[in-house]
Amino acid sequence: MTATSPAASRQAVVEAALVLLERMGLTPADLTAVPQHRKPVPTFAVYIPVVSAAVSAGTRRAYGSYWNRVVEHWGDRRLDEPSPSEIRQLMAYVKTYVVARRNARGGRSAEEHLVAALRCLYQRAVDDGLITEADNPARKVAKPRRLPTTRRALPDTRRAEINEVAATTGDDPELDALLLRLHTETACRRGGALALRPRDLDPDQCLVRLREKGETVRWQPVSPTLMGRLTEHGQQRHAPPDGQLLRYAGGRPITHRRYDHLWGRIGRHLPWVATQGISSHWIRHTILTWVERRGVASDATFRLRREDGAVGVGGPSTTGRRSSRQSEPAGQLAVTGQWCARCQDVASILVASDASMMLQKQRKSAATRADATAGRSSC
Repeated sequence: MTATSPAASRQAVVEAALVLLERMGLTPADLTAVPQHRKPVPTFAVYIPVVSAAVSAGTRRAYGSYWNRVVEHWGDRRLDEPSPSEIRQLMAYVKTYVVARRNARGGRSAEEHLVAALRCLYQRAVDDGLITEADNPARKVAKPRRLPTTRRALPDTRRAEINEVAATTGDDPELDALLLRLHTETACRRGGALALRPRDLDPDQCLVRLREKGETVRWQPVSPTLMGRLTEHGQQRHAPPDGQLLRYAGGRPITHRRYDHLWGRIGRHLPWVATQGISSHWIRHTILTWVERRGVASDATFRLRREDGAVGVGGPSTTGRRSSRQSEPAGQLAVTGQWCARCQDVASILVASDASMMLQKQRKSAATRADATAGRSSC
């Protein structure tokens, strides 16, 4: 009796299967085209709350209103039902009925944020195994091109007008003046100011810890004047150590609505503020541009900032960028006329760094001249 090898036996089974498929009018490709078993695809009304609970608070604030709009239009539909064309139709609807704000750009930002919100939602669905990457319609829809910003650095006279109105009008001018002083010295974002806590203040070194966009954390030097006002504000308005620092006179924490109220009031007193849509981010842009354009930050500072990814290789930016730790004290001195305790050390580092670079340049130039002289002598 002749023994049959395992390989030959498997080959015979494969051939028999191919013959059977041929008689049935099928090919191996037809078998692989059959969709694999997947979890039931939920509706938008069911799945969006799941995603909303899993993302960060910042993401929820940015995308929440757009997810609500999706539920309003597609709540009873499954995630795999809308097509890219339907997403574009929803973009057009959102653009048409966007809430007009002071800094509105014709609804382009609403379209962009809708696509971003859908991409976030569908990526979670892919990760959860509800759909495949190929079935993700949001990836097939391009975001609208973001227009260049209209912000620019404000002149000193304009900033003075804004500060005067904030400090002399309204129901809490002390709070509003403190907000503007905080943004002027630190160039922080609105979220960074709202997240500030009493425990984030270091009065001994005049440092404040800012927790801002993208979960970034930085220690920012401030003037003794601002540090004293922040400390006093927290004490007078009974801010708990781990609670929000900036509060109304009654002790209630402020929200972003305070900024809306502040700039709305300033705009009523200064029409040019309302016309141009000035906001706290313009203050940030102004201070960072000041640091970069007025020679306050040294060449060494820009070199360090390039290494940190803050500016491009070509040199200082002409738009507002986040300031490096080295340039902050110099910008603070230019704006406030005061050094903090920490700033003296940082300033010494700046001066030493610039002196070291200058010395290196001088030595290199001397060595080059010496080599050239030696070369001519040998000839």
